Amino acid sequence: MITKRPRLKDLPRNLWAVSLTSFFMDISSEMVINLVPLFLSNYLGVKANIIGIIEGIAESTASILKVFSGWLSDKLKGRKWIAVAGYTISTLAKPFFYFANSWGMIAGVRWADRIGKGVRTAPRDALVADSIKPEQRGIAFGFHRAADTAGAMLGILIAALVVWLAQSNALVLDISTFQTIVLISLIPAVLAVLSLIIVAKDVKGAKDLGAPKITLRGLGKPFITFLIIVGIFDLGNSSDAFLVLRAQDRGMSVLGILIMLGVFNLVYTLVSAPAGSLSDRIGRRKVIIGGWIVYALIYLGFGLAQTSLHIWALYVVYGFYYGLAYGTAKAMVADLVPIELRGTAYGTYNALLGIIDFPASLIAGLLWSGVGRWEGFGPSAPFFFGAAMALIAVVAMLLWKPKLPEVPNSSGA
Repeated sequence: MITKRPRLKDLPRNLWAVSLTSFFMDISSEMVINLVPLFLSNYLGVKANIIGIIEGIAESTASILKVFSGWLSDKLKGRKWIAVAGYTISTLAKPFFYFANSWGMIAGVRWADRIGKGVRTAPRDALVADSIKPEQRGIAFGFHRAADTAGAMLGILIAALVVWLAQSNALVLDISTFQTIVLISLIPAVLAVLSLIIVAKDVKGAKDLGAPKITLRGLGKPFITFLIIVGIFDLGNSSDAFLVLRAQDRGMSVLGILIMLGVFNLVYTLVSAPAGSLSDRIGRRKVIIGGWIVYALIYLGFGLAQTSLHIWALYVVYGFYYGLAYGTAKAMVADLVPIELRGTAYGTYNALLGIIDFPASLIAGLLWSGVGRWEGFGPSAPFFFGAAMALIAVVAMLLWKPKLPEVPNSSGA
């Protein structure tokens, strides 16, 4: 059934606060994180399989914190200050990128940054869900993703400007350029923390959960099934670091890679809110399935790409997949569980993605460059694997016919 189109002006203060925070933090993060694989490869000479391990650990190490922080926000009936703590941890970790001179130190800083993400993500998402009416969830999460991605785009463009001024169109990343970008990234990181502290207000949860119970059963069969399907998809969704390395492998300069990432984020930004609104009207499953099909075709293209122009075109369309599926999947989590378990559900959902990121990136690294005497299957292999897993997940989602539980409208909007 198609419902009335929600309007941005009807969205509550907390959504604007969280979106502003994500905007600033992504300016900071994307300035640096997209250059980390190039720093590892170009300056430290690290191979793709080690980069895969670093990225996998970075996304997986703190995953249990996502479950705990989500549960804790349910238990304390408060989301804001746990999210603030997470953003603060990430902000404090960033300066150490400046001093990093080994892949072990890079891994440690990435780990600390992801600890912060593990603490903040579930309470932040639950704060959004608590603050919005059920019929506006799609556009709310879509708008949040749009703001997040607009920050990523701006951060990448700032990094591109620094690279252009410092080393023009060089094919490899210089350490002094990397360090300059790290220093600049600290300003928006601080603004992100201040935005959440000053603008956001907590929305009280429904009830006390009692003693902590890390279990899936209480979250319901529809949510568990959704997690399994998303897990299948995510096993082939390795770190985007491999896409950056693939672009360089096809001859793209550091500046070219950053501009490509900026255009990708522009597409992501423009698609996210309309896609979320569409999911409010036609259903989440249809939008997610469409996004996953786009992903499978794009990853197949990455595997077959012969030139940097091919990579450029594919990466721009890659933003369309993110806009369709990422925020919509988060909105669907709120559809599947009752309000008193939202924090726990978002923690579990994000933890699953984080845990699977390790084997996903490990598999991608091994397929690319092998291990020991085995040299792997080459740069195309991780992308063929990702396309295959996405298609399996599409079939599973098509076969799944969820009966959504009744979720009361107890939003603070």
